[in-house]
Amino acid sequence: MRSRSDPCSPPAGWTRRRWCGAALGLPLWAAATGARAQPDSHRLARIRERGSLIVGLYQDMPPFHADGRGIDMALGQALAQQMGLGFRPLPFQAGENMGDDLRNMVWKGHYLGWGPADVLLHVPLERALMAANPQVQVVAPYYRERVLIAWAADAAASVESLADLRGLRVAVCGQSLAGWLLAGAEGGALQGNLVTAFADGVAAAQSLREGRADAVAGLASELESVLAHDARFRLQPLPSIRFPREGWAVGCAVRADADDLAQALQAAMLALQSDGRLATLFRQSNVDWRL
Repeated sequence: MRSRSDPCSPPAGWTRRRWCGAALGLPLWAAATGARAQPDSHRLARIRERGSLIVGLYQDMPPFHADGRGIDMALGQALAQQMGLGFRPLPFQAGENMGDDLRNMVWKGHYLGWGPADVLLHVPLERALMAANPQVQVVAPYYRERVLIAWAADAAASVESLADLRGLRVAVCGQSLAGWLLAGAEGGALQGNLVTAFADGVAAAQSLREGRADAVAGLASELESVLAHDARFRLQPLPSIRFPREGWAVGCAVRADADDLAQALQAAMLALQSDGRLATLFRQSNVDWRL
């Protein structure tokens, strides 16, 4: 997404699960830049004729989707219901990069014959990503993700800077944005404190809850799903100058020419937001909804 010289860029080749670029200041409706095909005014009609909405879901991404459950599974079902359609989930494993996922799940389909879906959930609204994938538009943002640090209240009074983590056992998924930020923090001085053998931030947060670590870093959704509303722990945005505290928004990706479907998804998402159903979906997974 960005050059290696950019201090906010992780190592090249990381997948979408390991890196989502910040999308600050984008409008509620964010379309791909560059040349677009002529709008396909019949795409939504064909979906209605079929009777169901095929929703692409990232596999093994708790708390949004794992083992057929999670926020994105419930959201896909709610969107389909709001649009008067049945719900057909299409889970898949993330590719080598976000461009692969958009090609396989949104505008072309996988060479093995599955996909594309009608819509792919959990796609970052990031300008460079959209510019690199003009076949896609991202609409209906529904959550703002951030990187958090959490720690046991009896292990540290506060964490004003990453230097305050010295001497603490810090759990973090090594192949993650949080892991990359901590490994490079303080000139690498924290690397000896990091415990990194975790599949994701949820597993890392569980190690803190079980007393096997003093602190944990990960995505807000991951840490909150395990630690939120537990008075034993403190949670706050990661105090890093290498990444914006405000985080980035995620939304729904459809083909660039599917304007009718995009508008229907936008209307459905706004309905879920306005009557509180969207916040409830997050609350059921112990995650604070942010837009």
